Amino acid sequence: MVYSLSGVRFPTVPSPSSLNKSVRASFNADRKIDHLSFFLRNRSSSRKNLASRLAYDSESPSSTVAASGKILVPGSDVDDSSSSKEPSEVLQTVLEDPQASIDASKMGNESEIEGEENYIDPTGGYGEGGEAQDSASSLPVHEDEKVKGLTDLEVEEMISRESEQVRKRTIPPPGNGQRIYEIDPLLRNFSGHLDYRYGQYRKLRDAIDKYEGGLEAFSRGYEKFGFTRSATGITYREWAPGAKWATLIGDFNNWNPNADVMTQNEFGVWEIFLPNNADGSPPIPHGSRVKVRMDTPSGLKDSIPAWIKFAVQAPGEIPYDGIYYDPPEVEKYVFKHPRPKRPKSLRIYEAHVGMSSTEPIINTYANFRDDVLPRIKRLGYNAVQIMAIQEHSYYASFGYHVTNFFAPSSRCGTPDDLKSLIDKAHELGLIVLMDIVHSHASNNTLDGLNMFDGTDSCYFHSGSRGYHWMWDSRLFNYGHWEVIRYLLSNARWWLDQYKFDGFRFDGVTSMMYTHHGLQVGFTGNYNEYFGYATDVDAVVYLMLANDLIHGLFPEAITIGEDVSGMPTFCIPVQDGGVGFDYRLHMAIADKWIELLKKRDEDWRMGDVVHMLTNRRWLEKCVAYAESHDQALVGDKTIAFWLMDKDMYDFMALDRPSTPLIDRGIALHKMIRLITMGLGGEGYLNFMGNEFGHPEWIDFPRFDNRLPDGKVVPGNNNSFDKCRRRFDLGDADYLRYRGMQEFDQGMQHLEEIYGFMTSEHQYISRKNEGDRVIVFERGDLVFVFNFHWNNSYSDYQIGCLKPGKYKVVLDSDDPLFEGFGRIDHNAEFFTSEGWYDNRPRSFLVYAPARTAVVYAPIKDELEPIDG
Repeated sequence: MVYSLSGVRFPTVPSPSSLNKSVRASFNADRKIDHLSFFLRNRSSSRKNLASRLAYDSESPSSTVAASGKILVPGSDVDDSSSSKEPSEVLQTVLEDPQASIDASKMGNESEIEGEENYIDPTGGYGEGGEAQDSASSLPVHEDEKVKGLTDLEVEEMISRESEQVRKRTIPPPGNGQRIYEIDPLLRNFSGHLDYRYGQYRKLRDAIDKYEGGLEAFSRGYEKFGFTRSATGITYREWAPGAKWATLIGDFNNWNPNADVMTQNEFGVWEIFLPNNADGSPPIPHGSRVKVRMDTPSGLKDSIPAWIKFAVQAPGEIPYDGIYYDPPEVEKYVFKHPRPKRPKSLRIYEAHVGMSSTEPIINTYANFRDDVLPRIKRLGYNAVQIMAIQEHSYYASFGYHVTNFFAPSSRCGTPDDLKSLIDKAHELGLIVLMDIVHSHASNNTLDGLNMFDGTDSCYFHSGSRGYHWMWDSRLFNYGHWEVIRYLLSNARWWLDQYKFDGFRFDGVTSMMYTHHGLQVGFTGNYNEYFGYATDVDAVVYLMLANDLIHGLFPEAITIGEDVSGMPTFCIPVQDGGVGFDYRLHMAIADKWIELLKKRDEDWRMGDVVHMLTNRRWLEKCVAYAESHDQALVGDKTIAFWLMDKDMYDFMALDRPSTPLIDRGIALHKMIRLITMGLGGEGYLNFMGNEFGHPEWIDFPRFDNRLPDGKVVPGNNNSFDKCRRRFDLGDADYLRYRGMQEFDQGMQHLEEIYGFMTSEHQYISRKNEGDRVIVFERGDLVFVFNFHWNNSYSDYQIGCLKPGKYKVVLDSDDPLFEGFGRIDHNAEFFTSEGWYDNRPRSFLVYAPARTAVVYAPIKDELEPIDG
């Protein structure tokens, strides 16, 4: 979901019930594309050249104890054990072997910066030279220490006991919620609102403790509602307070409405128990179609159970069918690999399984598992964020009009297929985040929650408050007990049953304000955040969700999509915050599009720096230059903004380039690198953008007439633009390959040096005349020359650390389709004396439209027997 300062920029999606049935894609069988190779072809000489440029200064004392037990002292040869490899050697290993794992915790890549001021903007943002604070856990270790030495069977048993261990965890009680005022003293002016918000949160926690036995028990709603099986039969429960009569129908009783009539209790919950058959078999066979028929204020209605775990669309049919999904034990997928440790440096590859094939089809979980996951690993990302998991009857909604919240999308396979995908990602050391939608729901009355019990107020606010006019969807009533149970249980379901490692919460800005962020320009004035426009119920729900997730799954990650800049958004709940780990830094991508509409001469380096560093102290951000939003019809990717139609004719290496292509490739690399370097503590990329995918995303759809008479033009149900051309990035005869190689270089550079999560960040230059930006992050010095013509020899740049520097990443490298103007064998020696407010400096060559990263070189060390 995308917001802009003036409101939401997301295509209006018609109601699924009004669409031609041909729009809907039916279930696709497992289809393996054998002729495609998703691994990067090895250019070993080029990779070795890149790797040999990396050096590292660990700020270690004069003698260091190596992992081998030998003492390393200056002037001797480096011990060749794997634990004492230079970062350059490790990077070379990773680039040449996609399965090589890096234990970055052994690199010693955190250094202590002494004597450096901590610049803090009193408004809560970073100053120009500010220090990015971080309290994340250790860097990723792809093999959990607990499982080393265990047999495969023992590992599987350990994983299977995870749910039992989670049930035993106690979510810490609420704190006093007052630390937010220490972090940001300006919040004291709004303590009335914030204390009321925290008081409502505490009251709800107390009520859940009193009446439900705590958040842990409350969030296991799926063990009470929907279909639950016991040794003696199956119980089905459904909350439908508006219904006057209800009966369970399906294949199992030949759809006889009189066979299994339900009873209702005083809370509006309908229930029926079906005993096992005489032979002991379950009364509802696995795979049976099921629905609940209700007599409602709107008449008789057949609905898919709200807690259904699987729903499919039969070929040629418009509505979906709920499926009773309970395969025999021998057919259930068994997880074999433990979750990877939570990475300190979060590098996310955003993906949509259905459109991840190079062919114009709906791809499967199995194909994504086998073909795309190894690609993500090879590129150097440590997390995959999967969109459109929750079932949605309208494919073109991109997964944001959810109809069945507990069911994975059947277009791509079965629930067990999805579990296999997640398990494979864990085997590769990738954490898996889910793009979860709790901000709204589809207004589809046939397949979803809308009018579930014949009223418009069952799960949602009634009337206009419960309808999102721009998204054409329903809005949850976060103040209702059963809605909170449903959504909290939904979050836990995906973490517990499918082993997801966290969430990106969609549309959080829409949740937190009654105006939903529509046609509102957030300026940063605190009055915009704390007042009558704030939906306190929704904010309290988000606090509960983060409490639950982090309490039961301490390693889990939560990211909130918020464009408003809500203060306290990423402060822990016990301190008075909303509790997210990261905010999605949405303003960056919008700003890049704004700049790309201008001439190069009109770019301002100060604007670029401000855009990337304008975030709140102690609140981490995930930065991105472009996500799926920028690739949708109605917008253009950065690559398309830069190169447009020239991408179709001039990306082959066997024909001359054009000035537009040269400019586009150069700026595409620079934009990505400076976004990663300055934009946040995490980085995100939508699949295909790593190599500048040449086309937009357009889901298959026919023309559709809206209620107001307007016609939304379709594309004749074409899948042509609903895929990703990974083959272009892999082709060594196309310029896309170099752009992809650069993305890989960026990811592995961060893996080695950890600059995104370093506490040291200082911007020493943003020269409008030269069009040069220079900054330090961690041990690295970044130099960006955005000038379209001018290259600078002997260009002086400031730095903190003394000694010798080398080039560790160069966007002008021929490997990255650059012009090779930088000498990678050169060494750069610092001179004492203040320059650009830095205690030292050195001279570099800065070619036009080039980004170069420099790192201090560690003195050579020789092992001596200790």
